[in-house]
Amino acid sequence: MTNETWGRVRVELRKAVGENNFSAWIDPIVFDCLEDRTARFYVPTNFFGSWVSQNFRDVILRHLNSAGVGVDRVEFSVCPADAVRADYANAAPVPATRPSLRAQSLGLKTGTDDLPGATLNPGYTFENFIVGKPNELAHAAARRVAEGRDVTFNPLFLYGGVGLGKTHLMHAIAWDLRTRFPEARILYLSAEQFMYRFVRALREQDTMTFKQIFRSVDVLMVDDVQFIAGKTSTQEEFFHTFNALVEEGKQIIISGDRAPVDMEELDTRIASRLQCGLVVDLHPTDYELRLGVLQHKAEQALARNPQIKLAEGVLEFMAQRISTNIRVVEGALTRLFAFADLVRREVTIEMVQDCLSDILRSTDRKVTLDQIIKTTCEYYNIRQADITGSSRARAVARPRQMAMFLSKTLTSRSYPEIARKLGGRDHTTVLYGVRKIEELMAVDSQIAEDAEILRRMLEA
Repeated sequence: MTNETWGRVRVELRKAVGENNFSAWIDPIVFDCLEDRTARFYVPTNFFGSWVSQNFRDVILRHLNSAGVGVDRVEFSVCPADAVRADYANAAPVPATRPSLRAQSLGLKTGTDDLPGATLNPGYTFENFIVGKPNELAHAAARRVAEGRDVTFNPLFLYGGVGLGKTHLMHAIAWDLRTRFPEARILYLSAEQFMYRFVRALREQDTMTFKQIFRSVDVLMVDDVQFIAGKTSTQEEFFHTFNALVEEGKQIIISGDRAPVDMEELDTRIASRLQCGLVVDLHPTDYELRLGVLQHKAEQALARNPQIKLAEGVLEFMAQRISTNIRVVEGALTRLFAFADLVRREVTIEMVQDCLSDILRSTDRKVTLDQIIKTTCEYYNIRQADITGSSRARAVARPRQMAMFLSKTLTSRSYPEIARKLGGRDHTTVLYGVRKIEELMAVDSQIAEDAEILRRMLEA
């Protein structure tokens, strides 16, 4: 296969996948070689290659064969550092269906259309986001930005661990803004995509177009900003883009896995600018939130397949036993319902224990009450004898309550079991301690940060 052939295939792919998908995901692919009936291509990053492979591999393979290329497989690898893209100098040009092909190559559109940087998940809407104490502030802030009124903070920075709902909220904001303000220029993309497009602009010696496009948006949304930490040139451009948009009163929404001040390799100027807005932490899930998510997902699944029967207490059991993150909880329910549909049996607690044994074992294996007590004492620099003793001094009482909270959220132990482990207290004392920490997490960022750090240490 030659570059000319690939050029013809690209013309057909543009028609097949649509303008937005083509410019964002197909256009950046560079043909490498055809070897043993395997077509090999270069892609900018591993993430990019994985996405294209999962979503467009089959359509690329189909069009290659339609063009007379005998291909059984399509493979993608990251372009070597010394390989310079020739902009398909020998390839047949792809007809432009928009005024600016250069703008499209950055994954954008001209005019007043939306600016699609990354594909939005249609399931990630506000309607499908379950609100609980751990995420209610983040949800409220996201709603305010999406409504486009009375926004007194810029940027909005959402941060938290894996599977807590950051990306869901980012997509929900984008969907809502597109509905409310169809003429607005809205750009949502990952920090990795921002970096890729900037590097590409450098290679093509066209940074001016990049700057003009990215600084002309009304709303800029960047997911997983920690990805650009330590990448000097990209951070410099991001800093200037950020400043230009803020000065013009344009809204910026950013997400990360940590607070800006905790990203050691993030440029201090960027961290400072991010701290000037509203920084909101999505806390680890609690029992009520996990149960709410399970109930919502179960209702949707049962509506699609009413033949499935769900026994009483199943969702409560799952919410208590699977205490990692929302993504794991949702995946567990999907697997369980698929199993029930295949074997034509009612979903019972026994089935949960059978079907999800690996997940349940993982949760139980990772965290024990002894580990929680030991880790909490080390974190707060107190003795285990103190935390299980009778002292009511604040320096001991608060860590003790934190241990109670972690024990309830990270294990399947009951309140009486936790009470016995922590010095033979009454179970109502543990109940009070758990609720106290939950209340404090909503208003005290230090308590919330302590809980998140301890959870990560225990689940590592």
